[in-house]
Amino acid sequence: QVQRALLALTVPLETLQAVKGRMLQAMRKGLSRQTHAQANVRMLPTYICSTPDGTEKGDLLVVELCQSHVRTLWVTLLGDGNQSPQVMYKIFDMPGDIMQGKGEALFDFIAQCVRQFLAGIGSPQHRLPLGFVFPFSCRQTQLDKAEFVSWSKGFSCSDMEGKDVVQLLQSAINKQELYHVDVVALLNDTVGTMMTCSMEGKPCEVALVVDKGTNSCFMAEAQQVEMVDETSGQMCVNTEWGYFGDDGTLSDILTPYDQHVDQESSNPGEKRQFEKLVGSLYLGEIVRHVLIALATEKALFIGSSVAVLRTKGVLKTQQILEIMDNEEGMAEAKRALEALGLQPGERDCCRVQQVCRVVVSRAAALCATGLAAILSHMCQSRELEQLVVNVAVDGELYRRHPRFGEIMQSVTGLLAPECTATLVPSVDGTGQGTAIVTAVALRVAAQHREVNKLLAPLRLSHDDLKRVQVLMRREMELGLDRETNANASVRMLPTYVRSTPDGTERGEFLALDLGGTNFRVLVVHVADDGIRMANEIYVIPTAIMQGTGEALFDHIVECIMDFQLKQNLMEQVLPLGFTFSFPCQQLGLDKAVLLSWTKGFSASGCVGEDVVQLLREAAQRKQHLGLKVVAVVNDTVGTMMSCGHDDPKCEIGLIVGTGTNACYMEEMQNVGTVEGEEGRMCINMEWGAFGDNGCLDDFFTSFDQLVDKETINPGKQRFEKLISGMYLGEIVRHILLALVEKQLLFRSKPCPKLQTKGIFQTKFLSTIEAVMLLPAHGMGIVLLKMPWVWGSDGLALQQVRTILQDLELQASFEDSVLVREVCQTVSLRAANLCAAGLAAVVEKMRENQGLAQLAVTVGVDGTLYKMHPHFAQHLQQMLQDLAPNCTVTFLESQDGSGKGAALVAAVACRGTEP
Repeated sequence: QVQRALLALTVPLETLQAVKGRMLQAMRKGLSRQTHAQANVRMLPTYICSTPDGTEKGDLLVVELCQSHVRTLWVTLLGDGNQSPQVMYKIFDMPGDIMQGKGEALFDFIAQCVRQFLAGIGSPQHRLPLGFVFPFSCRQTQLDKAEFVSWSKGFSCSDMEGKDVVQLLQSAINKQELYHVDVVALLNDTVGTMMTCSMEGKPCEVALVVDKGTNSCFMAEAQQVEMVDETSGQMCVNTEWGYFGDDGTLSDILTPYDQHVDQESSNPGEKRQFEKLVGSLYLGEIVRHVLIALATEKALFIGSSVAVLRTKGVLKTQQILEIMDNEEGMAEAKRALEALGLQPGERDCCRVQQVCRVVVSRAAALCATGLAAILSHMCQSRELEQLVVNVAVDGELYRRHPRFGEIMQSVTGLLAPECTATLVPSVDGTGQGTAIVTAVALRVAAQHREVNKLLAPLRLSHDDLKRVQVLMRREMELGLDRETNANASVRMLPTYVRSTPDGTERGEFLALDLGGTNFRVLVVHVADDGIRMANEIYVIPTAIMQGTGEALFDHIVECIMDFQLKQNLMEQVLPLGFTFSFPCQQLGLDKAVLLSWTKGFSASGCVGEDVVQLLREAAQRKQHLGLKVVAVVNDTVGTMMSCGHDDPKCEIGLIVGTGTNACYMEEMQNVGTVEGEEGRMCINMEWGAFGDNGCLDDFFTSFDQLVDKETINPGKQRFEKLISGMYLGEIVRHILLALVEKQLLFRSKPCPKLQTKGIFQTKFLSTIEAVMLLPAHGMGIVLLKMPWVWGSDGLALQQVRTILQDLELQASFEDSVLVREVCQTVSLRAANLCAAGLAAVVEKMRENQGLAQLAVTVGVDGTLYKMHPHFAQHLQQMLQDLAPNCTVTFLESQDGSGKGAALVAAVACRGTEP
């Protein structure tokens, strides 16, 4: 009979594996918005998204509601890594009737304890932030807002359902005229345990309490906590795993002894089923029912009356733990049983000890199973091969019985071999941890204000953007007018491209594309069945980019000859379109005077010269006589023409890549710099120079000024320096340096590599923002619920940390959140400014045509537009806001610089045919 009882209470490893699977399933159900209401494992968000960084300091008040008392603490943090917090505390015994009385009376009693405690220590009257440990089930919607759900552990106060626990305590405190005390944070004892154990340089991401009740919490990936709409990164989730099994999922491991305990509990039926197998409130009762059954079967206490064992509570869990002891256990069993009036023999004591051990071992194994489920969930959701994590543990069972922890560690390793968990015992329950949470909330709020202040100049309002739109329109008008063109920052250069493709273009054309460090040569076949292309890319070495003009154009001609040789085109004279993506004043379709170099080029002897003539002269030097340049265009015009072949409504070209520019079809009557009134002409805006005359000075931040000073053309291309890919990484780098200087980032540690120009590449912004949406406004507070609209996950933040580690920056989780915030702020501003410029263009076109509503297509190219995950979306959204009377379609160019240049040549040849 004894063996049968012990076997019933032993859960095999295969069953524990199955229970782990059920726990994982229950956790996912609790995390899901759709199934949360039916979930037994509640997975309640705590709105704690950070562990401490050691800089927390100040005086804090903590109130812990415990099983039979209230503990008040005064904690002084010194900002020393939380190594030596100064703590004063007092315990107030709770009258029994308070636990079953009215909720208001309970909170009045807690507030009275606070008043007496403060009076006793003579506290000053300055503002005192208070953290409240409330170890009962609540539905939190903020760190300082929590709706009461249910009591446990012998409490049953009335008039509590649905009420805000924080507000109840704050009202009670105000009744005591303690108006300088503010309840800042509410957390349960499990979360407090995790934070307490995170204080000593060992951040814990999981905690479990095995006391009268049991519970756990862990840092979950925020995107999986679907009950919370507005958060990012990670959030601590309170599992409330005591309810696990209330739906019958643990029926295969429940014994008749467990069922008896359940029936005699204050909440009979399937309520807090897991807790009744694990919590110390119930273990003594389980042992008692096993002993009753064995005595009834004459396997124990033969000849003794066991009526006393039918009295609930006669065996305490504390006695059970003492009986388990190897050396003193037998003697303790004899003492405990004799105290009940039993006459145990040595065999009885031995069997009672076996029962005690198996009941407690089962509790430890089940706890380990729950922990293994949490660890596996964390490992899977973070997409890790191996998870290494510290687990904070507290509670009577763990503290008083070393074997409990050993069993837990062993079983966890068997059930979750992909996870390495170190159990960290709590030294102060939850008190210091609660003080830490409260301190971090205050620290992060202060940091949030500082960060917002720093980033405010980059966050442009709708009115700011309307102003930019008006300024762009004014500069466009100045650039179009012959009298004012010389003083306009937007040059509005005529391109002599008079029409877009109409679909009748046919033939074979060469195209050259020079716009960056790579140079392309293409042959383009325009036929009835579409366009076919072949091309080759050639590198332009830096020495040639920054050498002499002769060397540059000689290199270009050599590349052309190499390509024609490979394509068997040396004997043909094909019309050639030349994409030259630098500011030029065009004097004809095949005549363009270079105004200035950009994008790192500075070849001498070119500015002020006709680039087509420079190309022809180089061809003569190389004795390449078959070069027939019919059109020179920049990449923006090429993009418009390329997309115009696919969409006849495409009358705007936009580039947002290394640099930025736009072009559009303007009415000839408005183009004062070219003779003629009839028809239309494509205008190359060269809008990158918008603001070079000072009209955008109000929008230039100190960070933009630093970037501008370090460029090869300070004071020039100022609009481009706010928008384009060449500069966004640099803007971010300077902001990060400012945050470090203000002790808001990287724990204020020196960041020598971040001082290097160009080290933070613009492509990092795309990587960092790849799996999230942008915040509506402001940086999300790490601990308080703030206006975040990011759909984020911890994996994304891990990518941020990897990028920063490559820059020799050791980033905390919070650092990663802040770096991402900076990247998003900079890229959003760029997209919005681009939208403001484009709004001026489309509104002018609408007014030109006298339309109430304009429908137009923008051909667009550039790595920033195409590769950044949200730039295009934000540009289009803002354009719609700024120009509501224009329906704008965006068409990505597949090869504007190459195909576009060939199509300009094709359109030109079409125009010369008889």
